[in-house]
Amino acid sequence: MFTDQQHQYFNIWKNGRGLCTSCTPWVAGFKLAKSPTAREDGRHDCHLEVSEEAGSAIYIYSKQRTTDASKTALMSVAPKYVYTPLNHLKDGTVVNLYGIVKFFKPPYISKGTDFCSVVTLVDPSNEKLTCSLFSGNLDSLPKIYKVGDIVRFHRIKIKEYNGQMQGITSGGFASLTFDGTVGAPIVPRTSSKGYSFVHEEHKTVEDLRVWAASNLSISEPAIKLSGVQPTLFFDLTCQLVGKAKVDGSSFLLKVWDGTKCPYPTWKVPVKARDLEGEEVLLRRLRNLTVDILVYDNHVHLATSLKIGSFLRIYSIHTKQASADNDDASHIEFHLHGGTGYGRGIGVLPESNPDVKDLKVFLESVDLSNSQDMESMSSVELDDTFYSDEAFESDLKRYQQLPVTVLTDHLGLNNTELKTILNSTAPQQYRIRAKLGTYKPQKLYQAIKLHCSKCNSLQEVPHEDELALILQGSDIPAPNPELHNTSWYDSAMWITQDQKQRKIVIHFVRHEEILQEPENSLLMMEGGTLKEIWKLTKRFKCVIPVRSTEHGLDLLDISAPFLFQGNKRYYGCKQCSTPKPINSLSSMVAQQQQPSWEPTEIAQVLGIEPLQYVFVMKFTLVDGTGALDAYLLDYENFFKIPASQILTTDFLQQKMQMIMNALCPPGGKLGQLADVLKGEWEWKGSFNLLLYMQILRIHIMHGQNSEQRNSGVGNNSSSYLFNTFL
Repeated sequence: MFTDQQHQYFNIWKNGRGLCTSCTPWVAGFKLAKSPTAREDGRHDCHLEVSEEAGSAIYIYSKQRTTDASKTALMSVAPKYVYTPLNHLKDGTVVNLYGIVKFFKPPYISKGTDFCSVVTLVDPSNEKLTCSLFSGNLDSLPKIYKVGDIVRFHRIKIKEYNGQMQGITSGGFASLTFDGTVGAPIVPRTSSKGYSFVHEEHKTVEDLRVWAASNLSISEPAIKLSGVQPTLFFDLTCQLVGKAKVDGSSFLLKVWDGTKCPYPTWKVPVKARDLEGEEVLLRRLRNLTVDILVYDNHVHLATSLKIGSFLRIYSIHTKQASADNDDASHIEFHLHGGTGYGRGIGVLPESNPDVKDLKVFLESVDLSNSQDMESMSSVELDDTFYSDEAFESDLKRYQQLPVTVLTDHLGLNNTELKTILNSTAPQQYRIRAKLGTYKPQKLYQAIKLHCSKCNSLQEVPHEDELALILQGSDIPAPNPELHNTSWYDSAMWITQDQKQRKIVIHFVRHEEILQEPENSLLMMEGGTLKEIWKLTKRFKCVIPVRSTEHGLDLLDISAPFLFQGNKRYYGCKQCSTPKPINSLSSMVAQQQQPSWEPTEIAQVLGIEPLQYVFVMKFTLVDGTGALDAYLLDYENFFKIPASQILTTDFLQQKMQMIMNALCPPGGKLGQLADVLKGEWEWKGSFNLLLYMQILRIHIMHGQNSEQRNSGVGNNSSSYLFNTFL
């Protein structure tokens, strides 16, 4: 990463401001790498990467105008930054800003190897900005501990999405975080070894603190263990005294805050030898600690926590439950998977004011009521933790707990898969099974295009393939005779590159008036994929077209017939009968205010639209057999529209977390699928209730298990799915 001063030097060098003609910039310790944003920002395919570890540095030398021309001097430039209010942000810019944290998600592992944090900021302009921050180094992300903290971001990139500005990390991103409490010391939190924070910025932080205290309701009362209630979601500041791995998708944290929970608490079944922590302290605190079970994406961080560290755990869920054959109820503490509502774990430094207060309180707690270890008998010691027999017994009960509840088919008993595999259709069954495996493992490959009319599936064209279609050599040149008709205006220009492409944009009018950009439909000839994407950021719809002898036609049925926002709409080659573009004039004439809905445009142009779908294979197992089931779903199963998965990183992460919950990698607990209900039908389909969401799974229904697993069966859908899996 650049230090702040290195970036100031770099910007002066890059922009050519403040340097005399005799100045010479020198760089050292840089690595030449491929730029991941070259296609978006139009810059060079390669860029320079720097890091403090590599000793990267930028030097600017200036020749002295003396008789000795060989003398040089280092030019010192004092960094001075301009900070942009949130209401002045513009798409595509890289800015510096201050903001007050209104919402945040603690850092978590993204779908790759990077850490991610989401922060929503506000400022006195009453605008808000949501930032998605990524870094391979956890320490380089902002050290935010609570709502109301104040952050300073340098070099954050602004992009517009769905009409709202968003911030993302760019090259050289750096941050400082300050306590937002009025009167608290102004001490920056950062892992950077070199940063600037001048005296004028103290006043900026103080002004933001005062404004937040008067205008925002961001302070939430602290809840201690003594104040918890059933069905509560709360943040807890505590100390970690023990931890243990439960299975591949859950992890146990034993914590205390010096107060006692007013309810009996659940003790997670773990063997004593698997529990990390100081045994003497664990026994002394056994009446004051609580067991928090964390799941899925939080396990990675929980595993790395050090015993004795101070934590702030966000959005813990307290749940009241009863043990089998026991009238007594108890409280369970869960940190569910995902990052919704800011769920996560933060490690607090000992310099944190809340930690200082907690340490003082913990030291004052009287532990004399706890039995001394030496006075405890061996029987009492054994009863404190789980024996192997008790562990296996409780573990078995734990594995049987369902996480959903059936609302119908309650009269059906569970049936083994072995029985189902040897049965004939139609029958009704209710099963309990594990999700053993699923395909494809790379979940973005599960997105296909489906025609509901002919039931065909096809791959979603890759961007490179789509770019070639849009710039095909057989595309005719624009015909000037087709410009400026009764229902659209036209504008043409020639690009300044070597190809000198002719680009034409046809602006559709309504009642002789051009609509506002956000409501407008454009038709484009000769445009590249990148140029089309730029237009969709400002205009509602873009249709790629080409000139023919008779008028404008759709460019190619292999290309999207419509671009809208970040979505691409495709048509089925077999079922579509494309009509001339002039057919759209009827929509303009008949509607008072054309909405330009994709379904209406497809109907007018004779296009049978393809739908984005999830296509996956699930292998269900229960110890008696294995059953391959195929998912064909638009959005009911994951509660995520398939059309948005390929263009939204956050939704891809959400989909991955759902699959990790259903099929944890290497896990034992949590692999049980929810109670499933199924109904065999003559068409070879199987209805499944999973995570309380109704979906339809087409399933191979051959003559025997070998045929089913090889894809040979009576149902044509078997061949359809095996082609893609």
